Formats: sequence, structure tokens, C-alpha cells
Amino acid sequence: MSDWLAIDFGTSNTAAAYFHDGQAHQIQLEADKETIPTAVFFPQRSGRMEIGAVANAALIEGDEGRYMRALKSVLGTNLMSEQRLLGGRRLDFYDVISAFLGSVKSRAEAATGRTFVHALSGRPVRFHSKHPERNDQALADLTECYMRAGFKAVNFCPEPEAAALSLGHRLENGRYGLVVDIGGGTSDFTVFKAGTEIDIITSFGVRIGGTDFDRVLSYSQIMPHFGRGQRLTRLMAQDTLIAPNYIFHDLSTWEKIPFVYDPASLKLAKELMRDAVEPSKFARLVDVIEYQYGHELAFAVEDAKIACNAEQGPYRAPLNFLSDPILARITYDDFLTEVDGFKQELQDAMRITIDQAGLTPDQVQDIVLVGGSSLMGFVIDAINLVFNAPRIHQDAIFTAIVDGLALRSARIDHSKN
Repeated sequence: MSDWLAIDFGTSNTAAAYFHDGQAHQIQLEADKETIPTAVFFPQRSGRMEIGAVANAALIEGDEGRYMRALKSVLGTNLMSEQRLLGGRRLDFYDVISAFLGSVKSRAEAATGRTFVHALSGRPVRFHSKHPERNDQALADLTECYMRAGFKAVNFCPEPEAAALSLGHRLENGRYGLVVDIGGGTSDFTVFKAGTEIDIITSFGVRIGGTDFDRVLSYSQIMPHFGRGQRLTRLMAQDTLIAPNYIFHDLSTWEKIPFVYDPASLKLAKELMRDAVEPSKFARLVDVIEYQYGHELAFAVEDAKIACNAEQGPYRAPLNFLSDPILARITYDDFLTEVDGFKQELQDAMRITIDQAGLTPDQVQDIVLVGGSSLMGFVIDAINLVFNAPRIHQDAIFTAIVDGLALRSARIDHSKN
């Protein structure tokens, strides 16, 4: 009988584990690391695709090639079948995601000496909260990617439910808890009752995550340095126009950055610089597109988000990769303003989840945080606005889901696979 591989395939990070001798065992997918960035890098000329920290390093070191991150966010969208020239071959996102999952499978087998032909994968409660048909398509897309990666079967478990199975036994019996899983691309919630057997009561989710926090911060605070909102002259007229916003939106969105690196986008940027009232800002936009600095820019925004949250003070994002380096100043108040809408949406989602469970907020005594973005200050504020002095647990933010998946895999009826 082959083992089941538990995979927490996240928007930002990925982890793997398996069940053996009555407990979950996390697998080191890279040296001394149980979680790796969900990122890939294709060298400019034909060569082996790199994943994880090595992919990030290739980008940071300036290697020639194509970098991609936030692969999970593309599931269920038309971008899945769009091909790009990657490493000398034309590939779509089915190819890229399945290659990433295949690499996770191979590394897990090499690290454990086991053969994994079945996968138990985490999944958001909702991939796309506003589009049911996209949600169904996303699950079909991910299933197809697992099959192409070399698995004979794949089962799915909602990620916050896996976290509840992993951590619920640590709480006092009979207490109601809520898993708050704020990941890179989605926010998921599960109400459970602690006990010898964890009772999963209900789950709810919305498509809000850390990459959205990056996006709004980049679009509002960073993109003006690259021409967003700048005026363009109109030939044969005395008035001016505003530069089109879509290119700045795409450059602010992790999963869309690779699609900005095309001749049409570069042509547009050069035309904007030619017609601009203030050309220097559009010169930076040309720089980013021509030399493919979009991900360096996105990482700088992510660092700014983390720094603003930690220091609660002004932060100057160093954009040193530009031909003419600048420091983009962002204040903590700027950050809070940009994420205020998300704060309200998270409060609404938590209230919906509690209502679906047939409970009141006062009955939920424990909050279990999962996912790196759950530590953002405004997320904690949102929790405290909904619940009355809850006990907050944050000791297994990055491992709870994959541990829970491994525990869940032990309960699967193997005869059906």
C-alpha cells in the first residue's frame, strides 16, 4: 500500500507531510525547511525549472529568466490556458503548476524513501467567493494539475478544517473555536467544538488574502511613482488625459506580473513617456517592463507592508533596482487606509461563519490563527471587534494545515482509491 502525501499548496508557501506511527511528519522540501515559497523560475535559455527558495534567489541575483509566484490565484481563471515562452518552450499554467507539484512529489519521495501516488491536498473553502462557476473550475483545474504531476488520485480537504483537526485537541473540551486562516490569496474560517474528537461545525471563505493587501498598497502608494494618475498631453488640443490604469493594476497584482512583460505593454509605456507632462515617472515604468523588474517591485511592496505592520510608523521602500533608484515613503496611516475595506470584509465573513454555526460571537472562546497574514495588526483588530476578549492561539501558524492534512489522510478509506 502506497502512502498518502499531504500537501498544503498555498498561494505564498507550500508544505508537505505524511502520517506514520500515529502522528504527522513534516517533510523537508529544502534544506532544513518544511515550507518553501510557491514560486518557480525558468532560466532564459532552456534549463531545469527551479522552485522555492532557489527560484527566489535566481530572481534576486538577477539571473536571466522568467519568475512566477502566486500560482494558486490563477486557478479557475482564463489565464490558466494562456501560453507563455518559458525556458525555451511555450507553456501554460497547467504545465507550470503540475511541474511544481511534481517537484514537491519527487522531493518528498527522495526525503522519505517512500512512494506517494495519492495526494490529500488542502483547498480554500472558496477559490472565488463571488463566482461559483470559477470556484468549480478552480477545483477541476487543480485536480488536473495533480494528475499531470504523477498522482493517481487526489482528495481535498478545506484548509481551515485541517487546521482545526490539527490544533483543536489543544483546547479545553467543549469549547467552541474559530480557525481564522488568512493566506496569500484567500481568507477561510471554520467553527469547531473541541473534544476527544474534533467536531467541525461549519466553514466559510472569501477571496481576500495577503497578495490583495500588497496589491492595494502597491497601486495606491507605489504606482504613482511610475505614472499612475499622471497627465498626458493631447495632440491638437489644449487639455490633457490621465494615463490608463489597467497597466498599473496588472503590475500591482502578483499573478498578472508575468503578463506585463510583452511587446504591447512596453510599447504602451514608451508612448506614455513620450506624451507625458512629467516623463520621468513613466521612464521608471519603461524600466520595470523592459528589464522585467515587476517582481522585485512586488517584493519591495511586500517588505513595506510587513515593516509598516511591525513598526506602525513610516517606511521608505528602497527601489534600488531602478536605473534611477528612489525611496518610496509609506506611512502606517497610509497602510491602514488602504486595507480598511478588507478589515470590514473580514469582520463580515467572521460574523457570517458564526451565524451559519448557529452561535453568537460570545459563545466562541478561542481563535486559532493560521497563515502568515493572520498576524497583521488590522486582522487582530477585526477579530477583537467581533468577539469578546477571545483567547488567541498563534503557535502553529505555518504548519497547522499540513499537519491536519496528514492526520486526515489516515482516515481515508484506502479501498476506494
